[in-house]
Amino acid sequence: MSEIPPAKGKTDPYIALRFPEFRSYIAMRFLFTFAYQIQAVVVGWYIYQLTKDPLSLGLIGLAEAIPSITVTLYGGYIADKSNKKTMLIKIMSTMFICSLALAFVTSKAAIDILSQGMIIITMYVMIFFIGLARGFYSPTAFSIMGHIIPKEHYPNSSTWNSGAFQLGSIVGPAAGGLLYGFGGITSCFVVILVFIAMSLTSIIFFINSHPAKFMPKESIYKSLEEGIRFVFKSRMLVGALSLDMFSVFFGGAVALMPIFANDILKVGSEGLGLLRAAPALGAVVAMFIMAKYPPMNKPWRNLLFAVAGFGICIILFGLSRNLYLSLLILFFEGAFDSVSVIIRSTILQILTPDHMRGRVSAVNSMFIGSSNEIGAFESGVTAKLMGTVPSVLFGGSMTIIIVFITWLKTKRLVPLSLKEINTN
Repeated sequence: MSEIPPAKGKTDPYIALRFPEFRSYIAMRFLFTFAYQIQAVVVGWYIYQLTKDPLSLGLIGLAEAIPSITVTLYGGYIADKSNKKTMLIKIMSTMFICSLALAFVTSKAAIDILSQGMIIITMYVMIFFIGLARGFYSPTAFSIMGHIIPKEHYPNSSTWNSGAFQLGSIVGPAAGGLLYGFGGITSCFVVILVFIAMSLTSIIFFINSHPAKFMPKESIYKSLEEGIRFVFKSRMLVGALSLDMFSVFFGGAVALMPIFANDILKVGSEGLGLLRAAPALGAVVAMFIMAKYPPMNKPWRNLLFAVAGFGICIILFGLSRNLYLSLLILFFEGAFDSVSVIIRSTILQILTPDHMRGRVSAVNSMFIGSSNEIGAFESGVTAKLMGTVPSVLFGGSMTIIIVFITWLKTKRLVPLSLKEINTN
């Protein structure tokens, strides 16, 4: 690794970007996220148009969450003991094949020969395999970060890594909604496949091979137990992961956005793209601010404020009946969520030893990554039982209650710095 050091006495907000391998990594991250977000928008919209059932949207999340949760711990173990570049190539290739299958099953040729039920089932099956790949992707992508950036630059790299994800989450949904509205679902999948291929190219040609630093001398169960034990003995890690898990679980209004776009705000697939993009736009703006002013002075206090703000925005979104007001609310929801993500990812990067990164990231994915999909299922079920708007209000209220309970149980952590919390 080589770098251009910042001027003495100055903080360089772009220091992580001065490492060529890291630039290739976040290019891969952005390109894949862009494609994945387009796919999430068009698959959700397509299935809802076929079924007109809120529960079908929740089942999309469940179909992805079940395999992801099932293999995540094993994925972390494999990531620790495998060549990181090789793992990423295999994962991205699997994503490409699944997207290719989705492109075929939604094409005019497939519609002419397959029943609606068969099309929907096939889409859920492909989403299931995407969930399997995701179970390996998160710990592998996290573990490779420790090889391409010096430890002293982890906070800055976490900010830019989150920014690449959020930028893809802005332009992906917006592009997906527009492409679907003007060109149909086939044009969407052409773009998806091209960008996944570009992401794969970023890995193959621009990221070096990184052999494993962890050579297991014990059973897989003992190795996995070591990673779980490491997370649960850190009070701050457990608290941050639990807080995010429950807030995301109850605040999964994003899964219901096709209903808001179609039935409540009546803005069509183009409006859906804007609704999906607005939170990520807020997150990117917050990311640029945090690159200069990191939120790690009093991380626990900042995390509680951020998650509470997220919950308030969920409630306001449920009450809004105006597209522009909804976009503004979602913008701030994304900004609050970005603060939470960056605090949590920085804590993980700093506290995790190199040889345990895959397994610790796997525990994190079980807490956070899959709670998005399970939260989508919860939103679909509550929308089916309570109605769309009441279910969103319920989710936002539960998020605020969880923050309050967490604050009551962790008051003494609120005024502490990251270093002070780590030694407690």
